[in-house]
Amino acid sequence: MREEEIEKLRGVVRDCLSKHLYSSAIFFADKVAAFTSDPADIYMQAQALFLGHHYRRAFHLLNASQIVLRDLRFRYLAAKCLEELKEWDQCLLMLGDAKVDEHGNVNDTKDCNVMYLDKEGEDREINISSALCFLRGKAYEALENRAQARLWYKAAIKADPLCYEALECLIENHMLTSEEEATLLSSLQFAPEDGWLSSFYSCLIKKYDKETVVEAKFTELEKQSCNINPSDPVICTLKNNTDLLACKAEYYHQCGEYQKCFELTKILLEKDPFHVKCTLVHLAAAMELGNSNELYLMACNLVKDYPQKGLSWFAVGCYYYCIKKYDQSRRYFSKAANLDGTFPPALIGCGNAYAAQEEGDQAMLAYRTAARLFPGCHLPTLYIGMEYMRTHSFKLAEQFFMQAKIICPSDPHVYNELGVVAYHMKEIIIRYNKAVWWFQKTLSLIPSSLSEMWEPTIVNLAHAYRKLKMYHEAISHYEKALTLSNRSLSTYAGLAYTYHLQDTFPVAITYYHKALQLKPDDQFCTEMLTMALVDEARRGLDPRN
Repeated sequence: MREEEIEKLRGVVRDCLSKHLYSSAIFFADKVAAFTSDPADIYMQAQALFLGHHYRRAFHLLNASQIVLRDLRFRYLAAKCLEELKEWDQCLLMLGDAKVDEHGNVNDTKDCNVMYLDKEGEDREINISSALCFLRGKAYEALENRAQARLWYKAAIKADPLCYEALECLIENHMLTSEEEATLLSSLQFAPEDGWLSSFYSCLIKKYDKETVVEAKFTELEKQSCNINPSDPVICTLKNNTDLLACKAEYYHQCGEYQKCFELTKILLEKDPFHVKCTLVHLAAAMELGNSNELYLMACNLVKDYPQKGLSWFAVGCYYYCIKKYDQSRRYFSKAANLDGTFPPALIGCGNAYAAQEEGDQAMLAYRTAARLFPGCHLPTLYIGMEYMRTHSFKLAEQFFMQAKIICPSDPHVYNELGVVAYHMKEIIIRYNKAVWWFQKTLSLIPSSLSEMWEPTIVNLAHAYRKLKMYHEAISHYEKALTLSNRSLSTYAGLAYTYHLQDTFPVAITYYHKALQLKPDDQFCTEMLTMALVDEARRGLDPRN
């Protein structure tokens, strides 16, 4: 058979693969390989077998060839076959015994002399070494060696910043702290034309910067444009890109702007109903808003479309949690965690469901499991501290809050909890001064303008000022809290008590009445109102007044 006829058959194989006609591709690729015995044609045959789900046959073909240990493409595809067969130890053996250090630098002298033969390689392709590193990471993660998986994922993204899957695993599985994510991103060597990609990656990692900084990143990306046809006046940008807008929605949720987040994710899901990240953020926003109807609809649709995904059953758990049926919610959160062992919200949700029923030991178990599996996520550690605080174990609570601070030093929620712990410590003066410092630190780290979510922090700060007898500062912060929410009993009660301590009885009486309008049977306000009325009456009878 002539060369041009062989080339025509190769074209048929490629066309069959592009049209997903795998049996046809396998048939013709086998004949081409028989005619030529060319390594590139053997590889094409193996590729067709792999895409046709004939993993064992593809592996045998690759392993039988003498070139498998000399061509990285052969080795990588053979390892991919073993990955699909779930033979993880054999997969690692096929990939070789390279070593990686803590910074993601690979030392593999054996691969220095290995060929990489690819006749059809394009100008821009993912570095094969990066793909090998990523596959090592997948294998180690499957073997539950998450420490090694983390190092190999870092090695993969450092070997080629275009290997997005490695970064995705590091971020979604919370393998790095916020500081480690930023350090890794700054170490990546992007090509000059990939400046937009660097900006995009910076939007994917944990975002605890000030609102102006984060919004500037989003604005910079939205301005990225592409005008392929100069004669076409329409310029395409990333402004309406679903991934970018999902990142923005995630940031809104993090800032406590739940309604804004919910409205954005609702629009995005109309455009792309099956976007996983957007779906998760939408569920979280609906939970915070108490929108049980939306959660019910989302859960029904997800279970119908993706019954084997953890996210679907997590949505069911969210619905039951929202309507306060914690037993059912816990059951579905557990099912989600069993289906997807790399899904942190399921374990955290399970812990929260136990905590809502005051089953502290079971909640702790769920949180500790999440903290072990996802070392870059500070929320399990934060929740463990909150459980210890609920049982008045303030020293232990403080230890876990400090651990959470190390993992994520920019989350204001952590500093708020440290302030609450300091407020309840035994050392009278020291504890209130420490509490004031932590609450002030919390407010300084809030990325956006103050919202109702931060009203308790301002009230707590006012309480600490009152304990230190700094009444003017306390009153100022109580009044600031009222501008965020005028339906808080503790704010009115604290304001009334502060005026009471200053012997400003008429104002104190007014605020006690406002507090009792919100909760008429509140014992503290009822007793203190009586005392304030008596004190005011006595002062009126005092001839010195």
